[in-house]
Amino acid sequence: MTTPTPPAETVTALARRYRLEINTSATGTPAWTVLPGITEFAPKVEPTQQEVTTYDAEGWVEQAVTMLAWSVEITIAHRAHPVTSAFNATQEFVRRASLSFGAASYVHVRYYDRNGADEAYEGQALVTWEPDGGGPDEVDSIKVTLTGSGPLKAIANPVTPVPPKPLAGGGS
Repeated sequence: MTTPTPPAETVTALARRYRLEINTSATGTPAWTVLPGITEFAPKVEPTQQEVTTYDAEGWVEQAVTMLAWSVEITIAHRAHPVTSAFNATQEFVRRASLSFGAASYVHVRYYDRNGADEAYEGQALVTWEPDGGGPDEVDSIKVTLTGSGPLKAIANPVTPVPPKPLAGGGS
């Protein structure tokens, strides 16, 4: 019996590796703007499964994926200018979409691994904007749900992969 080769991937990825951007352009040329203040990020792709069992399955249930639905659930720290108290423009763009109808209710979104890994996607989404509320000692945070409308497309990561940095004082 042979001993399996241990995996080379021994470092756990960090959740903060994701970056989410919103296309804030009103023209056909995208203007990708970082959505700041993300404290939680959870992308999801959920399949719709339908039973397709036939007599040939000999009593075992068979399933087929017939649709896919995607969403991104995030929590953001509500950002404001320290002097003017104006809220962040990208966060406001997203909030306004949540209060709109028709084409104005959609945002063009992309998210990717900020370290340059292959994971990168974009699509159109509807916005749900839910302030968390809280007591007088808490910060203003917002739960934002981006519910995909149409396909979530794999894209080339806009970030060049970053090679690992050697440890300070490291040897060979």
